[in-house]
Formats: sequence, structure tokens, C-alpha cells
Amino acid sequence: MIQKIKRFVTGHDKDGTAIVTYDDHAPNAVPLKGWPGAGVTEIWVTGEMPVDNMGASDQSLRPLQHDPVPSGTIFRVVEIPPEGKSKIDTAATFSQLGSGNQPTEKDQSKHPTMHKTNSVDYLVVISGEMWMVMEKGEVLLKAGDCIVQRGTNHAWKNVSDKPCLIAAVLVDAHPAP
Repeated sequence: MIQKIKRFVTGHDKDGTAIVTYDDHAPNAVPLKGWPGAGVTEIWVTGEMPVDNMGASDQSLRPLQHDPVPSGTIFRVVEIPPEGKSKIDTAATFSQLGSGNQPTEKDQSKHPTMHKTNSVDYLVVISGEMWMVMEKGEVLLKAGDCIVQRGTNHAWKNVSDKPCLIAAVLVDAHPAP
């Protein structure tokens, strides 16, 4: 079961006064069927730029999607489990994510989850640690480390004995080569 993520979303009442619209555990928390122990919790999603900050509907309540829509953003928390005895079913995982960037056989030779996104991603490791696997090299990431992922081919590898939580903001971008 993936960790519950507490969120506070602000907004405006009918008079335009600032209020807290949502004070809850983010309801769109999705375990990844093809990756035992992995999960994604959508905190908020936008679909336009500039963003419309009016309205009270919960923008996170939509089917899971790997990349943001054109001119959109995604704020999510991802739980990466230790790579114990369970095997990652890459096709099932990326299919559930609705990813348009399926890993190739060549990509998977480095790690089963090697992939890219059509976004620039700003990430912060909240807890735990994991390796960011690149086409050339790997970097150990620990709590507090920040990553700017610019549409590059990458994977997350957790060889520790505890889950790693990362907060991520994905912003629509032109596809990288």
C-alpha cells in the first residue's frame, strides 16, 4: 500500500477571499500494478497556461497520465520501492501510466524502467534514497536532493531496504531527441 500524502489546496470563496479548499489526503493515489510496491499520488494537475486559479473542482481527480497535457503541469508524489525479489512488468507499468514514451529493449538493458518524458521535471527526494540511472552514469540521490530532469532518458533504482519518496512537478515541454 502506498503512503498517504496530506495536501492543502487553497482557493477563493464566492466573495474572493482566500480559503483552504482541500485539507485531505490526496485521493488519487494509484498503486502501479506492474511494479509491486510502487505508486503515484496526484496532488494537483493543470491543463492550460496561464493556469486558471478559480473554481473549486479537484483537478487531481483524473485518470493517471505519465506526461502533462500540452501547456499543462502535474504535481505528484512517487513512491519507489526497494528492488527486492519482485520483478517489474515494464509494459504493464507504462501502460497504466498512459505513457507515450514506452521504453525500448535497448533502454531496458540498463534498467527495466528506463524512460523519458515530454516535460521538464522538478523533483525533490523527500525520504529514503535511490539511484538515478542515466544513459551514461548513475547518481545516488538522498533526502533533500533536487533534480531537474530535462526530457532525458532515465530510470529510478532503489537498492536500499526502504521505499524512496520523491515529489515531482512535471511541466509540459517539447520532446527531447
